[in-house]
Amino acid sequence: MRVLALDTTMPSGSVAVVENERPLGEIAVESATTHSSRLLSSIRHVLDALKLDIRDIDGFAVTPGPGSFTGIRIGMSTVKSFAFASQKPIAPVSSLLALAWKLRDSQPRLIAPLLDAKKGEIYAALFEFRSGKGTEAVRQGAYDPARFVSLIPADRVVLFIGNGLFLCRDLIAARCGDKARFPERSPFIAAEVGIIGRNVLAAGKGISSEKLEPLYFRKSQAEDSR
Repeated sequence: MRVLALDTTMPSGSVAVVENERPLGEIAVESATTHSSRLLSSIRHVLDALKLDIRDIDGFAVTPGPGSFTGIRIGMSTVKSFAFASQKPIAPVSSLLALAWKLRDSQPRLIAPLLDAKKGEIYAALFEFRSGKGTEAVRQGAYDPARFVSLIPADRVVLFIGNGLFLCRDLIAARCGDKARFPERSPFIAAEVGIIGRNVLAAGKGISSEKLEPLYFRKSQAEDSR
């Protein structure tokens, strides 16, 4: 199964093609330009490099959030268009799960992905990985950094990853001490989205374009203003 995967939830956007559980190619860009100005060209470039056409794709994977509200809408609308035109399924994959997936083979298996949610908050969760599957030990959501850190077990080694670390590294150090680990990994997650999404699609759990919904954990600034 060949999957086209997109992540536009953060400035570090990426596009990947995954076949079975192996990335065939990925384009990753950290840029001041908007996703709307570069997403389609990135998709075209990775498909051309692999000598593939969009008709060679068996399904799609996309991050519906959490992350930038504008970025989420761009990624979702693009995938919806492809899926509607081709009548092929979509696998929605949380950006937090995809980020944690980068460390799934590490020891220990408690992984906390943290993303900057702006307004002094983080999007975060605590996943425990067993047999390659992640379950939520602390549910995904938008948190005050001190609140989230208070939910982390202080007696277990935990791996932390993501651009939200700068908001709570001191809090983590105070609670976890030398049990906190901060492995360096790329911020780009389209390949992980594709691998997770491929497994969802292979299990027959993909959805149609009409059923794809954003994963928001709080109101947008526009909604707050109203």
